[in-house]
Amino acid sequence: MKIAKVTATVHAFDTVLPIVGKPAGDSVRVICEVETTEGHVGIGMASRFLPHAVASAVVNHLGPVVIGMDPRDLERIHDRLHKIVSERGQTLGVNMLALSCIDLALWDIAGKASGRTVAQLLGGHSDHTEAYCTFGFGAFDRDQLVEVARDLQGKGHRRFKMLVGVAKGGIREDAQRVRHVRDALGPDTPLAIDANESLTLDEAMRLSKMVEDCDIAWFEDPVLRNDPRDLGLLRKRTTIPLSAGQMDGHSDRFRAFVEHDSIDIFMPNSLYNGGMTETRRVAHLAQIYNRPLSDAGGGGIFCLHHVAGFRNGTLSESHLGVDQVERQIFKSIPEVREGRIAVPDAPGFGVELDRDAMRATLKAN
Repeated sequence: MKIAKVTATVHAFDTVLPIVGKPAGDSVRVICEVETTEGHVGIGMASRFLPHAVASAVVNHLGPVVIGMDPRDLERIHDRLHKIVSERGQTLGVNMLALSCIDLALWDIAGKASGRTVAQLLGGHSDHTEAYCTFGFGAFDRDQLVEVARDLQGKGHRRFKMLVGVAKGGIREDAQRVRHVRDALGPDTPLAIDANESLTLDEAMRLSKMVEDCDIAWFEDPVLRNDPRDLGLLRKRTTIPLSAGQMDGHSDRFRAFVEHDSIDIFMPNSLYNGGMTETRRVAHLAQIYNRPLSDAGGGGIFCLHHVAGFRNGTLSESHLGVDQVERQIFKSIPEVREGRIAVPDAPGFGVELDRDAMRATLKAN
């Protein structure tokens, strides 16, 4: 089996938040397809940043290099690609996203060729994951946050995450919003917060103190640029578990987190970090240091597999915006049922592109 063709296109999807009717986060995807001589087609994806540059890198630079190679020879392929994307140091930015596209498609092919899911290829720990829902956007006021959360509970969601660093009144208002949701949902509903790397160390420390008694499940991306030193200082001063890894979750970054004792929960995202091959490295590092492995940042169906595949996998993310995008991209996706998401039965990542949607959402340069 050899790689015969590599394509990449950019697509823009419509999303909307309930009640307020505003867009629900990033809605642009680079969709990569890798075809083999035996007729297998693997799907890969990247999100959000400089999408046309990413698609161009896939089509004009990385794709031609892997033509004729066996898609299952991941180490050989990465050895060749890494020399192109960065001959020195850590690969970042557009290079990393383009690498993610191709690598994810190769894992999809490996699954389809073997008749196994990617989760099974990674270790097959479970056929499902527990899930949490990212719902608490800054566009909602306090009462709307509660209304949306209760509606989601009625649809089978059991764990929730809301954004902080978004309140017009600063961290004091953020704390009030968190406390309002906690009081409404009660003490038995897991609730996490996410600052999207928006707070200074001082702000993150003060906010942590304000909401520590709210039994916060974790504080995600709390400080600017996720500086490992600042995260390490914050972790020593709060009882709230810290998590990171969404946007720059390659193994070198997690090694720095470990060296500074920065985080409690590993959250790699295969759409940004170079693909499932890199996420596998991070997962093994998490196992070595006895850390749970989770998911955040719009990885959707792809990240579901790494959480299910490894025995230290914990929670996968359901996201109000990402779920809408994936329902348009794919003919069907697994839905949350009583707080869980099942890994699709079909091999690879278990999803099929909706070709009509691909044509309707194609975004020109």
